[in-house]
Amino acid sequence: MSSLPNAAPSESLSTHQPSSYSVEPDTSCKRVHDFLQLHDQVRTSVNLLDSLESFLSTFQKDLSAKVEEPLSNLLTGITIPPALATLILDSPVGEPWIEGIEDFERRLVTIKARSRVKAARDLGEVAEGLRIVAATKLRGFFLALFQPIRSNVTTNMQVIQTSVLSKYNGLFAFLQRQAPNVAHEVQRSYVAAARVYYETGFRRYARSLTWIKARFVEKHQTIVVSEREKDLQVDLERLAFAKIVGPGVTLGYMADDKSHDRQLTELGSKKEPVEALFRSLLLVFMDNATAEYTFVKTFFSVDASLPMKESSNSMLSPPLWSPDRATFADQRSVAGSDYGGQRVVSAGIVNALNTVETASKEEQAVTDALWKQIMDPSFLKSTLDPIPPVIPLLTMIRLMEDVVVEVQKRNCPPVEFYVFGLRLQMWPVFQKAMAENADALKKLAEGGGSGYFSRAIATTDAGVSSICRRYTAMFSSFVQLTEQEEETMIFANLLRLRQELTKLILRHTNSITDVVKKATALSSIYESLLKGLSKDTLSAHPKSQQEIAYWANLHEEAKRKIVSASQQPRR
Repeated sequence: MSSLPNAAPSESLSTHQPSSYSVEPDTSCKRVHDFLQLHDQVRTSVNLLDSLESFLSTFQKDLSAKVEEPLSNLLTGITIPPALATLILDSPVGEPWIEGIEDFERRLVTIKARSRVKAARDLGEVAEGLRIVAATKLRGFFLALFQPIRSNVTTNMQVIQTSVLSKYNGLFAFLQRQAPNVAHEVQRSYVAAARVYYETGFRRYARSLTWIKARFVEKHQTIVVSEREKDLQVDLERLAFAKIVGPGVTLGYMADDKSHDRQLTELGSKKEPVEALFRSLLLVFMDNATAEYTFVKTFFSVDASLPMKESSNSMLSPPLWSPDRATFADQRSVAGSDYGGQRVVSAGIVNALNTVETASKEEQAVTDALWKQIMDPSFLKSTLDPIPPVIPLLTMIRLMEDVVVEVQKRNCPPVEFYVFGLRLQMWPVFQKAMAENADALKKLAEGGGSGYFSRAIATTDAGVSSICRRYTAMFSSFVQLTEQEEETMIFANLLRLRQELTKLILRHTNSITDVVKKATALSSIYESLLKGLSKDTLSAHPKSQQEIAYWANLHEEAKRKIVSASQQPRR
């Protein structure tokens, strides 16, 4: 009996344990799962925090590079160092100002561009005061530099321009950008001084050459009445004045130098020919005028804005990696290279080119206007009074053509246009002189006037021979001065002269009644013409060959008449 009561509790215990153990394993698994999820979340958070730390560190470095350094540059750019202020306020204008003014202008532009920054606004008044002081000092400096040009015509203009003024071009550019009224005053002062300088110098030089020319005046005479011995032959030394490259120019002092006349006499020349004096005047004008144009173009034409220094960290420039849509559209290539398409030029590029071209034309117009205010080349026409003979006149025309080519190389449009216009004015003068020669020959060939009571002009062998020699000298000189095969103005006049000369020769020999003597006289005249042409003419020129062939045919015809006439009495 005692064992039963002890056994019952054990059975009761054994029957209750299974129910408690069946619930505990499920709860533990659930908690483990929660702990694992929590662990993963903590690890993810740690990784995110590490990434955020790395990002913030990189951002801080980028922020330091993108903001701190440009901000430092900005502060440096808007401040004016004491040394720079002292230079402008206390020192005279000189070479140190060249770099100092450039540095000051950059700071001045930065201050104006950053007017929203309080520090820049505070420094604006100081910078403006320095600008006024600099402009005032530069005005006095440039006006003083122009004084030798205004007061003394013997001043070497090219030395002042190249060695002094060009060195301070940056200072004048500062005035043009920051003090345009002062720059305009300086420019007007230079134009006035240079005009007086060149006008006085050229007038004196032209007057000296006029005195030399006046010693032995050489007027235009027709081929019929000319009595100058030099018209009977080709003067190659005088024809050499048709080119820029050739004899030296005549200097102004020679007008008062008596030894110069003695040297010419020893060399067999009585004077400086008119074409030599014209060449001297034209070449001196060309060199001075083109040099002045180049100086005006480089000194007074500057950029409207100061070129900024390149800086990759500048806060004023947009980032290079973010172009706007229009810029990208203009810069990208639209050529269909893979499909054989044609390249299309974008509207932006075309507009940019048109803008550059327009600006270039405007700049040239301004430069041309300044040059015309300085230069007055009207003195060149003084050498055309009185009208020179036709050969020197054509020599001067050819010289102007050579000068135009040289001036084109030097890129000086005003000088080119003036010389070209002067050349056009001389062609009618040449045409008139040639017409006078042809009319004089025609009148002589027809025997004088056309009236009933006019007396016939008698011709002599010596007179006809001289006219023939003048004709060959004129023809040969014209061919020497003409490189083109066909030039109507030249060879049409020579053709008319040849026709009238042929008529004159026939009229002169018609007075001979004997057939043999008449043919012999014709043969002799034609032979003298052939000798003159063969000796003086460039045989390679087509017109010279045609001219020789023409007179050779007449010569052969005259020889046949001699043979025929001499054989006729024997029959």
